[in-house]
Amino acid sequence: MSEIIDNAREIISGYKGKKLRIMEVCGTHTHEIFRLGIRNLLPEDVDLISGPGCPVCVTPVGYIDEAIYLALEKKCTICTFGDLIKVPGTKMNMAGARAEGADIRPVYSPDDAVELAKENPDLQVVFLAVGFETTTPSACLAVKKAEKLGLKNFSILTANKTMPNAYQKLKGSADAFLYPGHVNAITGTAICEQLKEEGVSGVVAGFTANELMTALAVTIDNLEKGEPFFENCYTRVVKPEGNPAAQKLMDEVMELCDTEWRGLGIIEMSGMKLRAEYADFDARIKHSIPEITGRPNPACRCGEVLQGMCKPSDCPMFGKACTPLHAVGACMVSDEGACAAYYTYGQSVGLK
Repeated sequence: MSEIIDNAREIISGYKGKKLRIMEVCGTHTHEIFRLGIRNLLPEDVDLISGPGCPVCVTPVGYIDEAIYLALEKKCTICTFGDLIKVPGTKMNMAGARAEGADIRPVYSPDDAVELAKENPDLQVVFLAVGFETTTPSACLAVKKAEKLGLKNFSILTANKTMPNAYQKLKGSADAFLYPGHVNAITGTAICEQLKEEGVSGVVAGFTANELMTALAVTIDNLEKGEPFFENCYTRVVKPEGNPAAQKLMDEVMELCDTEWRGLGIIEMSGMKLRAEYADFDARIKHSIPEITGRPNPACRCGEVLQGMCKPSDCPMFGKACTPLHAVGACMVSDEGACAAYYTYGQSVGLK
């Protein structure tokens, strides 16, 4: 393994050529590359930029407003992963709503929300289903379990997203993508192969030092050759066919729809919503949520960060008005957010 890393280190640190922009689509990649000190190895001509691979970060303001509406106006019990609680809505975040009496509870999985609904038939329990192909199957399983149990007091508020059309939206923003290994573990590699045929290059990367170093070295080596390419550098987990069982489950319970991404706007057929036969578990239908249009803080540059148009350190609020304890934007809230990564680790690498 040390020999592999040494070879990768030589390719990365020894690069001398035209300026390269490599987009880390996955927020976990951003954090791990910082944490492992890999950014310290990058030459001046290799620029790593963040992308829209943090599910909390790309969740739009309007979704937070919908959740707060359910909590305060409909008196629903909101179950959510913890980092979503501090994401700013138009007027407040869910922590603020909780201070006003809303019943908002952090959970570890959608199944926890189903169990809560089962044990408390007097509560209307809503799980906030936020995530990409990696976590969407667990939300689907929760819906099927609630149906099997005959629960009338459980629903989900969907903000589930899929990556293929986001890649299309981001064409030209980078010379190559570092594809998120956990997403490709579900979807397989067909979309990456298709993008290669369209002139878009990328490498599926894992999350260890060895895997990330290898993926970056392979990316740089191939970019020097000047031809579109695709490589799977996470073969111990990612197979060409992905996870057929998870794909079948998602297709059975959900269907594609247009959806809004923070910073990227509406991307056609990039979201997932419950199919009509599961409408009883759709919180928007069940609780008659009106159309809500969120208004992000105009001073926040999260949208530009998610498109790779700027780095977190370019934002005048970064590390001043906006910190993890008092986040103005979603990218500073989530453990996968680029702003949080730059804030936590950036000083050690000069915010490169």
